[in-house]
Amino acid sequence: MDNRTEVREFLVSRRAKISPEQAGLPAGPNRRVPGLRRSEVASLAGVSVEYYSKLERGSLAGVSPSVLNAVARALQLDDAERAHLSDLARAADGSSTLTRPRPRRRTARQWSVRPSLQWALDAVTQGPAFVRNGRMDLLAANRLARAFYAEVYAQPQRPANIARHTFLDEKSHRFYPDWDIAADLCVAILRTEAGRDPHDRDLHDLVGELSTRSDEFRRRWGAHNVRHHGTGAKNFRHHIVGDLTLAYEGLEMVAEPGLTLTIYTAEPGSPSEDALRLLGSWAASQETAAHARDARTE
Repeated sequence: MDNRTEVREFLVSRRAKISPEQAGLPAGPNRRVPGLRRSEVASLAGVSVEYYSKLERGSLAGVSPSVLNAVARALQLDDAERAHLSDLARAADGSSTLTRPRPRRRTARQWSVRPSLQWALDAVTQGPAFVRNGRMDLLAANRLARAFYAEVYAQPQRPANIARHTFLDEKSHRFYPDWDIAADLCVAILRTEAGRDPHDRDLHDLVGELSTRSDEFRRRWGAHNVRHHGTGAKNFRHHIVGDLTLAYEGLEMVAEPGLTLTIYTAEPGSPSEDALRLLGSWAASQETAAHARDARTE
């Protein structure tokens, strides 16, 4: 992905989202651009119009952290957007002067689950637990997660990919009752990963595939929205057990930079907890049936 284009489109999209009133500036007549003008952002950031215009053309190489912070304040960036801007600057700079460098991410084809990690996942028996990368590949999972994402695993491509399922499989519209929210989140995670690792060829290929095959993805990708995805709650409609509302916690894995361990849980005593219990029973029966089929073919 071209860094200068990414920088330019990100800054322009953030500037367009801030109204003069939100920035404490008079709106004035005859405004030709949505949001703030370049001159207004430059004034708020305490830099010259010429310098800010250079930044917005994509020239972030060598920019100081103090200038990045000033631009972030002027554009009222949230924590995820600030981190994304720093990632873009790091990619442009080609050094570790802005922040501590991130270890290089390995592709899904190079990564295999350690036995101890699989044991840890299998020890989680009350909810789906899985490991994913920033491309939304499902790399490891416990029994409940495999059952929960059964329709994702049913797709022929490997590794199974949540983003591909979301945008290319009609079943995802049933699985996510709030499909637009899920789609927005999915693209924001991919866009965040693109800033962190702009040289990830597998991510380039995935974005290219989804952009070609899905208008919904292409429109969202062009919005340049990013976000951190650490905790919250989601609604699902599983094809076996029906509606669930699950809380989730996403944990960055210290031993595996770039990977996230996510655990879904249901409120104790809730219908969703009953649904997860039913899903566990269904998953166990499916495994038993599979073992029986394997035994007959031996």
